[in-house]
Amino acid sequence: MTYNWELPDWPDFKYSLADIETRLYAFALETGEITGILKSLPTEVREASLLEVMLSEAIKTSEIEGEFLSRQDVMSSIRNNLGLNETNEPVRDQKSKGIGALMVDVRKTYQEPLTFEKLWDWHKLLLGGSLRIRIGQWRSGEAPMQIISGSIGKEKIHFQAPPSERIAGEMTRFIQWFNETAPDGIKPISSAPVRAAIAHLYFETIHPFEDGNGRIGRAIAEKTLSQTLGRPVMMSLSRTIEADRKQYYSALEEAQKGNEITPWISYFAEVALLAQRESRQLIDFTLQKTHFFDSHKTQLNDRQTKVIQKMLEAGLKGFEGGMSAKKYMSVAKTSKATATRDLQALVEIGVFEASGGGRSIRYELIL
Repeated sequence: MTYNWELPDWPDFKYSLADIETRLYAFALETGEITGILKSLPTEVREASLLEVMLSEAIKTSEIEGEFLSRQDVMSSIRNNLGLNETNEPVRDQKSKGIGALMVDVRKTYQEPLTFEKLWDWHKLLLGGSLRIRIGQWRSGEAPMQIISGSIGKEKIHFQAPPSERIAGEMTRFIQWFNETAPDGIKPISSAPVRAAIAHLYFETIHPFEDGNGRIGRAIAEKTLSQTLGRPVMMSLSRTIEADRKQYYSALEEAQKGNEITPWISYFAEVALLAQRESRQLIDFTLQKTHFFDSHKTQLNDRQTKVIQKMLEAGLKGFEGGMSAKKYMSVAKTSKATATRDLQALVEIGVFEASGGGRSIRYELIL
């Protein structure tokens, strides 16, 4: 198998935008609409939407790599790094602490040029607690860097990155390309999804670190989008990617076979467009939540508020299977009699809708 970096035209990527102009135009429209919506929102709703987007990106970029982090720890880390807590909330898990710090730094520094030092700092934030890999340094050694799947004895090699002795040179060229294609660079790429697609593919192909390349590569994609748009993006690429992880890896693998990358750019533009649309839904959902609590805050006791907040944390789809008396007892830490009484009260004031009967009765939240 010959990979893109082994070809004589590497990294002279070639592509045509003729078939995806409609998609790119739709992305630009979505971006403009979200910008307008954000400007019209109350400050607290805008901040809540931002936190939800950052939390989603942190959780989902980790899940793509098979890591499942505590939402509470990640949110605490994000809030700490944004300075939203008077005193830093404790974050027990080092990985949650690191990914939260990375998410905030990507947003705060999006306008800055990309440098070796910035990438090494991101790597330290992300994997600072690891003792088994080189942290904040390019990978080294003679063993090939391969992306492999399958059980022992039945491995399939999906991709092999350039050898470690080439990393410093490849990354020097990558960073030069990145900064030259920025809006104020000498070779600007005006389309945000196109530039982000190339940046992500280019970085993932070099695969400069021993671990963390996927998460940092997606952070680079976010930085690219933000730079080209001129503001921090209000979307979670990783949420959209994780929803169909198999297609993501398949598109990436195919793109790494040559330097004509039109199909990859088409795939990535679709991901960016879907991510923008999902962000608009999330903003609407955040606004609904705010209106909901404004309308019902005097009618809810502490137990009911806690349970409803827990349901809303699950996102647009809420709890799978709805709320039950048993779930209510677990979340609110209360007795069956109190749970039944609280649930009935929520139905009476129009907050919950009940379905089923007996032990199988379920309650759905009405927003």
